[in-house]
Formats: sequence, C-alpha cells, structure tokens
Amino acid sequence: MNTPYGHLTYCSNIHPGEKWDDHFKELRENLPYIKQQLSPDKPFGLGLRIANDASVELVKPERIAGFKKWLQEEDIYVFVINGFPYGGFHNTIVKGDVHTPDWTTNDRLDYTIRLFRILSQLLPDGMEGGVSTPPLSYRLWWKNEDQKQNAIQDATTNILILLDELILIKEETGILVHLDIEPEPDGILDNTVDFVNWYRDVLLPTGTSYLSERYAISDDDSKTIIFDHIQLCYDICHAAVAFEEPENILKSLIETGIKVGRIQISSALKIDFSSNKEIKRKAIETFDEPVYLHQVVTRNSDQSQTHYPDLPEALEGWNENQEEWRIHFHVPLFIASYGVLDSTQSDIVKTLAIHQKKPFSTFLEVETYTWGVLPEDMQKPIGESIVREMQWVQQILDKPLLDEITA
Repeated sequence: MNTPYGHLTYCSNIHPGEKWDDHFKELRENLPYIKQQLSPDKPFGLGLRIANDASVELVKPERIAGFKKWLQEEDIYVFVINGFPYGGFHNTIVKGDVHTPDWTTNDRLDYTIRLFRILSQLLPDGMEGGVSTPPLSYRLWWKNEDQKQNAIQDATTNILILLDELILIKEETGILVHLDIEPEPDGILDNTVDFVNWYRDVLLPTGTSYLSERYAISDDDSKTIIFDHIQLCYDICHAAVAFEEPENILKSLIETGIKVGRIQISSALKIDFSSNKEIKRKAIETFDEPVYLHQVVTRNSDQSQTHYPDLPEALEGWNENQEEWRIHFHVPLFIASYGVLDSTQSDIVKTLAIHQKKPFSTFLEVETYTWGVLPEDMQKPIGESIVREMQWVQQILDKPLLDEITA
C-alpha cells in the first residue's frame, strides 16, 4: 500500500511453497482476503519471497506473464523480493542453512540475478525495487580470521559481478533496482556497524576501482552507482538483538552516504533479568523450537555482551550476571509482552517515529514469519494475523507527534 511514509507491505515468506506452483497457490488463497481487509479500493503492494526452485520457474516468460496477469486482475503490485532464504523455509529444519549458499558461491549469485530479472518485469512503471539478501556469509562457518577475510573478499567480488547486472538492467529498461543486504546476528555482517565498516572499507574502494576501470568512469560516478545499487535492509528485530539504537544507526548511514533499501518491521524477544530470574528462564524454554535460528545476545552486569548461536546454548550458559537477553525470534509486532517476557516493540515505535519525522526509506515490509512455531496460544489464522500486524503498523504511523510518544 502506498502511504505518506512509503509503500507498506508484508513479506510472503510466511506462506509456504518452494516450488512456484505451490507458492502461487498460497498467494491466491490468502492475498485477496488480506487486500480486502487492508486496501479494498486501492492497489495493494506485496513483498514477494521466491525460493530458488520457484525462481527457475517464474523467470520463464509464460510463467511470469501469467503471474503479472493475476496481479493486474487483483490490483496487487510487487516492489520488493526477499532473496535471503534460498531453499526450504517451511516444514524443514532451517537453522544455519538459511545462509546456504552464501555470497562466496556462484549459486547465490545466479539465484539473485534471476530474482532481479523477475523483479524488473514486475515493478510498476516509475518504481524502483529491491531484493534482500544475506550478510555475505555465516561467520561460524569460518575457523579463523584469515578464512573469514577470504570469504569477505570472495563475497564482495560476486556482489560486484551482480552490480554489472543491475547496471545493465538500468541501461536497458531505465529501472533502478538495488541489492538490500541484511545484517543478522552471527552473519559476517552481524550488525549495522559491521555493515558500514565493510561498505566503507571494502566495498567502496574495491567497487570504485572495479567500476572506474570497467566502465571508464570517474571515481565519483562509480561511488554514486554503488550507493544507488547496494543498500541496507534495515531489519528492526536484528538491530534490537544487537542492542543497536536507531538514532546511532541512521547517523552512521548518513555519515557514510549509505541508503536504506527497505525497513523490515519485525520484533524480537527481550528478557529483563532484574526480577523473577528463574521464572523467566523457564518461560523462555517454550520458545526453543527446532526450525529457525534463535541467536541470543546478552547484556551482562559489567555492560559486556555475550553472543550465543542459538537458544539451547544460551539456556545452557545462563548465569546470574546476565541482566538482559535479546533473542532473534520474530514475534508478533502488536504484542508488547508475553507473560513475564517482553518484546522489542519499543524499538519499532522509536524507528518509525524517526521515519515519520523524516522518511529514510521508500519501502516498509512487515516480516513476522514464525507464526507456525509460536506457542499454540499465540497462533491465529494466517490471513488474520497478517492483517492485524499491518493494521498495527498503520496505527503507529498515523499517530500524530509520534516522536513525543517515545520521549
């Protein structure tokens, strides 16, 4: 939906289907109801998730033509694609494999090129669009610093090869499309600080040299191309897990010149251990499920942080010196607390307050995808859940003087 604060949508990664026919079936069953509830008389935007297998099918002319026809009939438009999970995301154990294949591989490069070719054909006239993607690689795969640095260089090289494709799309169609890189706990780009440092110290100098030589253009023109086509996917849940403040994130982005391709509106679990410690520790166990990674970052009594790769390791390592936990678990946006546990909903409100005052992205995408693995008392029909999420975001954005709410 087009709002005063940008195009607001949700990500279809909540709907299963790794094959295109399966995912399209889910879209046909759910989207008309969701649109009717949220945008009955105006076009409704969709954040499309396309798995690798689905991309191989949808890139075919007859398949994409059929999908475009359906979108037109339903008055739905696509402007962003989620290209983070490559393979299975439902009814399977995902965990660290969500990063597979990473940006050191040709498989990731080829998949992402297909997604951009699809997106460039789906975008409405005059709109730009973005494809989100993993933070280069999963840092726990690399045994030492040398291996990690080699992975960063290989990933950067592949991203520059992708950049050639994005430049070609712009030249041939006039459409601006951008890669939206999404920092995530335990990614090589774990947080926004990592992302900005990589962008400034690796991508910009390497990319400027690459483009200047390849296209015989100035360094300034090369940097403009990089800033336009390589952007940040700002996931509010991930930033909150890293204990990052939105004001600091945006300050660093402005100083560097990095653009925000999309804001992913998502909420994490938060636990304050200043009281009822054992009760809260027991309550967390109900969220320990086997499908997705639930990285944990703790703030300790000496203000240091401890990182755990998943919830079982954090539960095992729990101790009295830990003052607060942030857990990468995409819980519903509209719920501030879960019994004795809290969420990082306030980080969403703070981020949207800043955005309301001075929008810093064109796209906002709700990304709660864990409905199926939440405790049973939190599960609702999926269409109803999505509508409730979107309405909550609309209500927050529509409130006047939102900056005063967060004071």
